[in-house]
Amino acid sequence: MFEKILIANRGEIACRVIRTCRRLGIETAVIHSEADKDCLHVKLADEAYPIGPPEPEKSYLRIDKIIDVAKACDAEAVHPGYGFLAERADFAKACEKEGIKFIGPTSETLEKLKNKTEARRLMEKAGIAIIPGSENSVENFEDARCIAKEIGFPVLVKATYGGGGRGLRVAKNEEELKKIFEIAKEEAKTAFGKPEIYIEKYLEKPRHVEFQILADEHGNIVHLGERECSIQRRYQKLLEETPSPALNEELREKMGEVAIKAAKACGYTNAGTIEFLLKDGKFYFLEVNKRIQVEHLITELVTGIDLVEQQIRIAGREKLGIKQKTVSRKGWAMNCRINCEDPKRNFLPSPGKITRHRLPVAEWIRVDTHLYEGYKVPYYYDPLIAKVAVIGKDRKEVIKRMKYALENYVIEGVPTTIPFHLSLLENQNFLEGNYYVGLVEKIEELSEIAAISAALALYYPAARSLTFSRIKRRKSKWTYFGRRELMEKNNLSSWKWM
Repeated sequence: MFEKILIANRGEIACRVIRTCRRLGIETAVIHSEADKDCLHVKLADEAYPIGPPEPEKSYLRIDKIIDVAKACDAEAVHPGYGFLAERADFAKACEKEGIKFIGPTSETLEKLKNKTEARRLMEKAGIAIIPGSENSVENFEDARCIAKEIGFPVLVKATYGGGGRGLRVAKNEEELKKIFEIAKEEAKTAFGKPEIYIEKYLEKPRHVEFQILADEHGNIVHLGERECSIQRRYQKLLEETPSPALNEELREKMGEVAIKAAKACGYTNAGTIEFLLKDGKFYFLEVNKRIQVEHLITELVTGIDLVEQQIRIAGREKLGIKQKTVSRKGWAMNCRINCEDPKRNFLPSPGKITRHRLPVAEWIRVDTHLYEGYKVPYYYDPLIAKVAVIGKDRKEVIKRMKYALENYVIEGVPTTIPFHLSLLENQNFLEGNYYVGLVEKIEELSEIAAISAALALYYPAARSLTFSRIKRRKSKWTYFGRRELMEKNNLSSWKWM
């Protein structure tokens, strides 16, 4: 077991790692930018070291500075959390070079998987089904057009070195592909430092299902079951649950076996997630998430396994004390990501000072957060400020308990996405477990149509005879009816999730 670990991250996930380290008797050191000097992870850690200005590229992404801190404080290992440098092969390699254990996959594995087209080839070679798409990165529009015609529209244009839903666009036809091709390359370059993109078949209304795996350095691999992650907005996950409403035991066992097969194919070690798209009973490899996941807590709730502890033990070269046949999952769990965003202003990030913070309390509620009263949420980083998870005997009870938890979670001073989640929990498709990637956008579209229709009926009597379908067909011509003026006059410009 390590005596001291440096946590190369911030906020909620840094606090989460500190909690497990403290239970295991491991000292913790953290880094912080100038903007994070008052962040909770700085207050909780045994040692804290300033790393630079607020901008991530000048602080949390500075590999050289982080390595210097690790050496100076005699940390034996570095936990990267998620985001920032968590999946960077060059960071893992820098740690390995200095004899500091990187708590995650090896730099070699990270290098293999950082290129999405390489990862697809690796899985295809292992006999794992992949979504049809380009074999390599696509350099010009003409090649993209040929590939798209071959696999059939609609297609996804994706950043080769991307992740987390960024640098991703849909083209329904050749004209749309031409419009977004160069834009997608520029987005990829901005987000990931590399402009390479590839083309992949777009599956209509798929489910996004991922399997948590643990793999030690002695060849032992287990999966801990699935998480359903189909509730997304612009490919950013919003809510996760386990088990998935879409899986039966036969499919769950089959997907779990393929997840382990995928981990073996890339020589994976430590905690990771094998992600799939599920459509009409068939599933396809999507990607490997090479770190602890944001939503890991719901797997912990149903299995009783501390995933951060397992990460640390695996990095310490311990053998997994878990066998596949001994993995037991009890109950149902759900996680809501609470962002510092304003649902009434198109989810605009809205950082500020927390004037009041009261946690919901019950033995079946877990909240992972770094908030406290008086804390000023900085605008330099991801808007995720808390995760609310609940567990119950079944899905119906979990939804009821999640409503209670959200209704009793008080965060004042900044807008949050709690109203959005409460609204989602009333949606009939969601309640029936009949949802898919893209449902949130569909709800938003229908909500806006309803708001426009109501405004039209109020201020343009002749429009009252317009049917819902006719309003929808005229979506591109809403400005003809004075859309902006009507929305503002009726306070409907922020219709979403009211």
